[in-house]
Amino acid sequence: MVASGEHRAVSVRDVAALAKVSLGTVSNVLNHPEAVSAATQARVQAAMAELGFVRNESARQLRAGRSRTLGYVMLDGSNPFFTDVARGIEEEAEANDLSLYMCNSDNRAERELSYLSRLEQQRVQGILITPSDANAPILDELPRRGTPLVIVDRTREADTHCSVAVDDVLGGELAVDHLVELGHERIAFVGGPTSIGQVRERREGAFKALAKAGLDPDRLVEVETNGLTVAEGRGAGERLAGLPVRGRPSAVFCANDLLALGLLQQCVSMRIRVPEDLAIVGYDDIEFASAAAVPLTSVRQPRRQLGRTAAALLLRETRDRDHRHEKVLFTPELVVRRSTRS
Repeated sequence: MVASGEHRAVSVRDVAALAKVSLGTVSNVLNHPEAVSAATQARVQAAMAELGFVRNESARQLRAGRSRTLGYVMLDGSNPFFTDVARGIEEEAEANDLSLYMCNSDNRAERELSYLSRLEQQRVQGILITPSDANAPILDELPRRGTPLVIVDRTREADTHCSVAVDDVLGGELAVDHLVELGHERIAFVGGPTSIGQVRERREGAFKALAKAGLDPDRLVEVETNGLTVAEGRGAGERLAGLPVRGRPSAVFCANDLLALGLLQQCVSMRIRVPEDLAIVGYDDIEFASAAAVPLTSVRQPRRQLGRTAAALLLRETRDRDHRHEKVLFTPELVVRRSTRS
């Protein structure tokens, strides 16, 4: 007996009693409505509404032995790039009548490991992850234990996982090609830490562009940062402004847009004209890039398409465990704005 003031969850049995139908009929309305007449469906649904019935989806999934949920462990929830990728994943999940758990590792390996453990315990249908380390052993262990996993915005040399990424070497090359074509011969690369694969690849692309133009690689002034944030971009701007005039670059390629926006803020505060005194190129083409005080030239990544494609690969893997792993590599695009051309 329920004590006064306490409430118990409304059960399927309660709905059946109020609607004057069998338990099987209520079950059919919930799971196979096509097997029930419209009039009976209406009566059962009216009873559910009157009683405030809420379906126990967890119990249903437990009985079925199959989750209706995906998990995404993003690298940095404060970076709009990853939230846009997550929106693409969410769109694909919604189109397949699935729910999505979103987790932010904050680029911390121990936090990432904790989230992966929780998602595995929740028996999610599959996991998408932008890992802090693409070669971490846990990424191999999860699929072996039965949880499919797709790597997002990273690649692996071995064909052990599906992955979706962008050709970041080409992206870096496009950025510096553009600056060289505008006549800049001394260019800074702002980005770090170099432990991040994308930073290394975008830097590699920058050197490729210089070599192609016949310019000495020493002309690339490297400014390493501790992170890919607006604050680090402002700090890089101070360091560049402190260089001797003769050694100061006339253009900067930043490893992402947050760094570029911070650098742009610092230039405005120090009355350094962009692009007349310093041209700036960012990377990702997040929404804020075009809305900046000086609209930012940036290398565009198809962020939402990255997410949708990764989720589609994961769903394909959950339905066919014998499938062949695919590595999808998107081509970046340079979007030119006022930060490089006045």
